[in-house]
Amino acid sequence: MSAAGATIASARRAAAERLAAAGLPEASLDARLLLMSVCGIDPAHPGAAAQRALDPAEAARFEALLHRRLARQPIARILGTAEFHGLALTLNPDCLIPRGDTEALVDVSLALLPVDAPRRILDLGTGPGTILLALLVERPLATGLGIDISAHAVAAAEANASALGLAPRARFQAGSWGEGLAGTFDLVVSNPPYIPSATCEALEPEVALHDPRRALDGGADGLDAYRAILADALRLLAPGGRLGLEIGIGQAPDVVAIARRHGLVLDGLRSDLGAVPRALVFRPA
Repeated sequence: MSAAGATIASARRAAAERLAAAGLPEASLDARLLLMSVCGIDPAHPGAAAQRALDPAEAARFEALLHRRLARQPIARILGTAEFHGLALTLNPDCLIPRGDTEALVDVSLALLPVDAPRRILDLGTGPGTILLALLVERPLATGLGIDISAHAVAAAEANASALGLAPRARFQAGSWGEGLAGTFDLVVSNPPYIPSATCEALEPEVALHDPRRALDGGADGLDAYRAILADALRLLAPGGRLGLEIGIGQAPDVVAIARRHGLVLDGLRSDLGAVPRALVFRPA
């Protein structure tokens, strides 16, 4: 138990030991983040602040948060926020927690967007605005539209755009991929669900139990969303436009083949930090 009267520093150490004993790989960091959310003090920093004793209310709240993490709720779900590309994004249960793998798609997309010229971006399956907002922060003349099937995810994206001062350049609406959209875009991006249905239940509990299933499940072979997006891509791309897609491990050949059937050819590839091909760029053939 997190006892009232324990110092912030000692409470962190005790919590980290409990989390590590439960097999959680980032026990020390998790304990630090949860404790910071309770008392507003970083227990990892040396000094007098971390020697302050937890009051009873703080100790009770910290214990409640620890129980949630021990039950394998992700830190981002517990805190309601996640960091991506240096941005703090508010989440709700309909939002996929941003992953570091998606940085590859952001990086390859930024290379396609000039800093000094306006460009129009479409983000399909935007979630909390993860990709679109990361791009708009880096490209001040760009504007964008984010689409998500969940109205609750759209609400989170709108809140994040407002908090980041990007609301004048970012619009969000509920919809299914590119269905019913008018106009064209210089860049279309998507991190669609790409996990085969049968594999979803075997994911880590933090993912299988707490990420929205429709943001994970890509159908029997994991490729359903790619078929839908690529079938509509040529209609949505402006002259000279590009399509950027995040993919799962080993999916590049299949996604390239689907794209070819719809008049698109591979124009670039970016791997993630684990050297796994993670982002594909396509152009009209």
